[in-house]
Amino acid sequence: RTQRSVNSEEATSIRGPEDFTLLESAEMETMKSARKNDTGEVGSDLSELIKAATKDTHVRAENTQLMLSYQKGQVTLPQYKVLLCSLYEIYKALEEELDRNSSHPAVAPIYFPQELARLEPLERDLEHFLGSDWRKKVIVPSATHRYEQRLRKIGKESPELLVAHAYTRYLGDLSGGQVLGKITQKSLGLSSKEGLSFFSFPGVTSPNRFKQLYRSRMNSIELTEEEKAAVLEEAVAAFEFNIQVFDDLQKMLSVTTEIAGQSQGSAVKTSMLPSSPIMQFTVGVCIALTTIGMGLYAL
Repeated sequence: RTQRSVNSEEATSIRGPEDFTLLESAEMETMKSARKNDTGEVGSDLSELIKAATKDTHVRAENTQLMLSYQKGQVTLPQYKVLLCSLYEIYKALEEELDRNSSHPAVAPIYFPQELARLEPLERDLEHFLGSDWRKKVIVPSATHRYEQRLRKIGKESPELLVAHAYTRYLGDLSGGQVLGKITQKSLGLSSKEGLSFFSFPGVTSPNRFKQLYRSRMNSIELTEEEKAAVLEEAVAAFEFNIQVFDDLQKMLSVTTEIAGQSQGSAVKTSMLPSSPIMQFTVGVCIALTTIGMGLYAL
């Protein structure tokens, strides 16, 4: 966390509030000019290319029964707790790698720790729901660990690929994630915003304007054709990681349901199942995948 604070201070010294406003204004004008030449075809901007490249996997990720269930407000506190655990592991890896590579030419333009960082809000939420010893209670699936390992690997070997993951996560959080915050608060019957820090971006006054600025910054990154192709492939991989999680969980859910049915037939008290680690683990991560799908819906 110390290193993160240092990086945040460096970012602030480079881009203060006044600079941010001026940059935003200038970059908005650039985007407006680019739109004047829009022919309806996919442009050469990296953000447009990513959107086009991930179209199919995007549709697969958003059209899940789990996502539809979440939109209906069918989420419980135990599920939400494990959701936070999964998101924590993902963001811990992503943000630590972004911090470590903050001066990299491909990362620096889209490095907004003060505006976007989710790790500390997630820590506050986990402490609120799980207590001060929450770190001992974190449960995540192997698929989440695989995603974490991928982020660590590219952070060390190909930092430019972090752009794909940062884009899909943060812009998703600023889009569908905002809707999720309201759904979660209503579903859990929370009277305050405590426990919902993940959905709050106090450093972003206008999500839509910030997303435009973020895309503009991303489009300014200089990449070779080979690097650009790799970033597009990585963006698709980000979706695939989560779809794989869904596939694995479907199998686990089928096994869990079968075991529950057999237990009922044997007069075993199945009321114990919801509190078991594997049940929390399975259902919670399903919701985590749903969150990712919903957030990315509005990229």
